[in-house]
Amino acid sequence: MTIDSLGRKCPIPIIMLAARIVEVPVGAVIAVLADDPAAYTDVPAWCGLKSHDCVFRTDLRVGGWAFGVRRRY
Repeated sequence: MTIDSLGRKCPIPIIMLAARIVEVPVGAVIAVLADDPAAYTDVPAWCGLKSHDCVFRTDLRVGGWAFGVRRRY
């Protein structure tokens, strides 16, 4: 699953992630695309608070980042 939150300001990427993570099986990885500067730290911080894993954060050619979030429960 990919959540495209490009062009949206925080906290919208986090809200979208929180709403959709329950749609994937435990152990699955969701890609979150975000370009708001706050997302760079907010997505990994949310993962830590909610006990999910931020397994990668990579730069996008179009600007912003792709985050991989593994559902743990």
